[in-house]
Amino acid sequence: MQMKKNCLITGLMGVLMVLAAMRTSAETLEDAWISAINNNHQIKSAKADTGASEQQLNSAQGQRLPSLNVSSGYTQFSETPAAKTQIAGQTAQFNTTQAGSVKAQAIASVPIFTSGRISHSIDAAEASLQAVQSNEITSALNIKMQVAEAYVTVLRMESALQVAQSHVDMLGQHMKDVDNLFAQGIVARNDQLAANVELANAQQLVVQANNQLDIARAHYNQLLDRNLADAVKLTRQFPGVPQGTLSDLSGNALKQRPELVAFAKQTESLEQQAQSVKAGLLPQVAVNGGYQYQENRYQAFEGMWMANVGVEWKLFDGSSRHRSDAITRQAISLKEQRDDLTSIIGLQVRQAWLDLQETQKRIAVTRQAIAQADENLKVTADRYRQGLSTNTDVLKAEDLRTTTQGNFNNAALDAALAVLHLRRAVGVL
Repeated sequence: MQMKKNCLITGLMGVLMVLAAMRTSAETLEDAWISAINNNHQIKSAKADTGASEQQLNSAQGQRLPSLNVSSGYTQFSETPAAKTQIAGQTAQFNTTQAGSVKAQAIASVPIFTSGRISHSIDAAEASLQAVQSNEITSALNIKMQVAEAYVTVLRMESALQVAQSHVDMLGQHMKDVDNLFAQGIVARNDQLAANVELANAQQLVVQANNQLDIARAHYNQLLDRNLADAVKLTRQFPGVPQGTLSDLSGNALKQRPELVAFAKQTESLEQQAQSVKAGLLPQVAVNGGYQYQENRYQAFEGMWMANVGVEWKLFDGSSRHRSDAITRQAISLKEQRDDLTSIIGLQVRQAWLDLQETQKRIAVTRQAIAQADENLKVTADRYRQGLSTNTDVLKAEDLRTTTQGNFNNAALDAALAVLHLRRAVGVL
């Protein structure tokens, strides 16, 4: 019994350790994307639009199926309907229908030829569904890009806070040096005051950096539909650079971007709708059949089966042709918008590709500058302790160090963001 109890306790402790590890483990960008796709309200809205388009397609396809109409009613006349006639020179009258009667019918109708009206309507619904599905993909890509930008912003603010805190730490150390030298009468009171002011300013920067980090984390949580105050712990893992030359990437973007597919399918849907409206002016043939019942004691057969073939042909309609032309012009408008988007996509790919080249060069330059700035600060601080440089020289060297570190951090994160923008422009985020 005691052994079972110990095993149970051990198992519970293991579960708690796993849960604790899950809470403390850093979240990757891929994890963030999955969470956003599952929880974001814009994605849910796009999926609802797709479901609505699927039902519209089912509705269009349902036009080919038989329709069954059942109706019934009771009619009461003020007088009993009757007919007059002449029999042997005498006027005679006889009832034809009951004064009150029930009428009921069940009629089925099946279209057998619609001049393409139904088929064009179905094709339009299918193209519309494909367009909405592409829009859903676009929504997912847009959300992923927003999450990626928020992800990078959190990392950027964390880096800025680290630099600001290191600035405070360094100035605190320098403040000790100034106090020691002032106590020995080596430096003037002015050095102590200047160092204090710089330290206070640095502490203010830490406060601002903390605030900006909290805002960035709240925005990140909002995109993932989480509590705004939830803890955020991220890792620096990003997708790789898409392979190919600038020309290759531009060509791939024109093939892969869902926005272009959506425009093409919306245009096709409108063209099919226009054809469907035109087809409505051509002959429409349907077969009707069913059962009719008319309560009438004066009638030999109250209930009868019936069947007929009906043909309808609108020889003139003052609105359908104009409606078809209006839809066609909407399709032309979408074609122009698609052509404009093609040019914009080319610009987006080129801009992201150039940004990536720039950030990679910035990383190389700032990486070298970091070591030089650190060494410059170390030498200047040592010279100050020996009385060979001024307090201003030390502060300038520290400002240079923090600026250089900030430039490197921004260059690295700008490079990651440029890769993400390039992948989004190509359509493979």
